[in-house]
Amino acid sequence: MKAKGKVWIAAIIGLVVVVFALVGIKVGQIRAMIQAGRSFVPPPESVTSVKVAAATWQSRRAAIGTLIAVHDVTLGAELPGLIREVDFDSGRTVKRGAVLVRLDTTNEEAQLAAAVADAQLAKTTLDRAHALRKGGANTQVELEAAEARAKQTQAIVANIQATITKKTIRAPFDGRVAMKQVERGQVVSPGSPIATLQSIDPIYAEFSLPQQALADLKTGQVASMRVDSYPGKKWQGAISTVNSEVDPVTRNVRVRATFPNKEGILRPGLFVNVEVNASDQHDVLIVPATAVVYAPYGDSVFVLEQKKDADESSLVAQPRFVRLGERRGDLVAVVSGLKEGETVVSNGAFKLRKGVQVLVNNTLAPPVELEPNPTDK
Repeated sequence: MKAKGKVWIAAIIGLVVVVFALVGIKVGQIRAMIQAGRSFVPPPESVTSVKVAAATWQSRRAAIGTLIAVHDVTLGAELPGLIREVDFDSGRTVKRGAVLVRLDTTNEEAQLAAAVADAQLAKTTLDRAHALRKGGANTQVELEAAEARAKQTQAIVANIQATITKKTIRAPFDGRVAMKQVERGQVVSPGSPIATLQSIDPIYAEFSLPQQALADLKTGQVASMRVDSYPGKKWQGAISTVNSEVDPVTRNVRVRATFPNKEGILRPGLFVNVEVNASDQHDVLIVPATAVVYAPYGDSVFVLEQKKDADESSLVAQPRFVRLGERRGDLVAVVSGLKEGETVVSNGAFKLRKGVQVLVNNTLAPPVELEPNPTDK
């Protein structure tokens, strides 16, 4: 029994020694990990940078508008009749006075021939009445009756000629004809639409601006326009009309600008982006819009500063709240929070935090443009 007790005591002592040894090893590993974590320095984040630059911007207001034709009418028949000729193609440009549609005038032409013969007879009778009156062979009443008859027959001739003219539908101005809505042989009634005619050079862009812009708006003011359908083009025009009323619901004022359209590629109904340039200019500090970290509690940028007690190549990013102004193209104006010449992170700010070390690599930095022209590929 004594021998077995000694064995058990030795086994327990050995087990305790093993446990303490394992605990000691584990504590050493944890301490080593804690020390390594304290001394660990994360690798620098790769970013691009740009200096805060000063620029002079001309004040301007942007709006979304719609193109409308200077002249826009739906041509229709004034009188009923059978269409004998259709002398235009859909989408073609026509000149003022060009014949578009001719209605059948067979009956009117026959009536005109009879009316002309009747008018000639009335004129002959009137001439004879004048001669007889000079000789005293007829009365004044007979002469006046002959004059009335001559005027009546001339009026009938003029009325039939007007009817024939109205049955020939012409273009009232230069423009482009839309899709035709009639065909040869069709019977039309008064007011039946034939086609839409629009003048497209020049063309109007109509848009709205807030009432605060009224003081800066005047006719002749320079305006520029872009259309999504033609991303590489820009049109220059001028304000032609500022509405005399302000919308009581939106408190906006309607503005109409005139733009040249010699190529004819602008069409009524297109949405356009319009910018109205003001006469005053102001100095601004600008940074790329990609440098701004937008957040509900405030917008910020990361300013690059040299790390303390390090070489000149060691840079850290420090966040700084800014107040933004107008945005143009890839750039945005900074009203407050930055100084000219400071270096900020232009790309990669989303992955930064306060005090993180960064590595600047501007070789792959995308170009920053005031008036970019993106293209779909």
